[in-house]
Amino acid sequence: MKLIERLGLAALHQFDPERAHGLSIKALGAGLVPMSGVVTSPRLACSVAGLALANPVGLAAGFDKNAEVVGPLCRAGFGFVEVGAATPRPQPGNPKPRLFRLSEDRGVINRFGFNNQGAEAIAARLAARPRGAVPVGLNLGANKDSTDRAADFARVLAVCGPYVDFATVNVSSPNTEKLRDLQGRAALSALLAGVMETRATLVRQIPIFLKIAPDLSPDELAEIAEVALASGLSGIIATNTTLAREGLKSAHSAQAGGLSGAPLFEKSTRVLAELSRLTQGQLPLIGVGGIGSAAEAYTKILVGASAVQLYSALVYGGLSLAGDIARELDQLLARDGYATVAEAIGKGRDAWL
Repeated sequence: MKLIERLGLAALHQFDPERAHGLSIKALGAGLVPMSGVVTSPRLACSVAGLALANPVGLAAGFDKNAEVVGPLCRAGFGFVEVGAATPRPQPGNPKPRLFRLSEDRGVINRFGFNNQGAEAIAARLAARPRGAVPVGLNLGANKDSTDRAADFARVLAVCGPYVDFATVNVSSPNTEKLRDLQGRAALSALLAGVMETRATLVRQIPIFLKIAPDLSPDELAEIAEVALASGLSGIIATNTTLAREGLKSAHSAQAGGLSGAPLFEKSTRVLAELSRLTQGQLPLIGVGGIGSAAEAYTKILVGASAVQLYSALVYGGLSLAGDIARELDQLLARDGYATVAEAIGKGRDAWL
């Protein structure tokens, strides 16, 4: 991290976390943040569910909820970028405060509740963005007061699908009451059927991913794997934030909401390993949860991920972290004799089962 970025982060941490995040979005939009540019090599370049990636390090949903700074983010060193979550209608989300830094734990707790400007506004921005080599996807959500939450995911896809390279069904946020109930076999099968029917109406048949929670029982995880394989999904993102609070030291650790960042790493990686065992290479997996270094990104790949995502670590490591992780990942793959990312996928899974 360069000195200017270190100073910028220190300044942002003087503000309330949500205010600081808003300022970071404005700084990106104004061109005030130095960009890494594309980070790639023959070893890092890969394909995931038909998406050509310069490197396997992606930005998780939640950073750019309203697709306001897609262009700058695509120049920040990420191999792919996910924006959102978007709901059919705008909604304010949960009352503030709803975002908390856990500095001693290198973690974050949020209870935003899908605050966003709605699918129409987000689609307009996505339609206007210059298309580039970095795939851009959208996290699909449901309105809190919807009478048919399952149908909301298809509605957002119908509006925004023509302007993105992939979409993610997010039934795993803990901050919308009973949303996680949609992870059950019958509910999830019906929901995904509606999403896949909508995808079939799009001019481009974009990949559809499913983002799951880390707090699932082994039986629940097995059910999700079965449904995912039967539904025609393109892959699974493991995992979203957790409701667990073990071993935390920070002052805000008892706040309600989803916990992300370093404390999530082990839990999410074990879920990823089990999901890799259950799916046996039949679906690409994207590992997310607690990644803050190249070593942690590499671990997710060795456990079974074809690509990874990060977000919370940027709060402590800055936006340059994405490019740094990609470059160091290249070195780790070379050290271990892998000519491509694909060669390393799953090679260390058994150690996590």
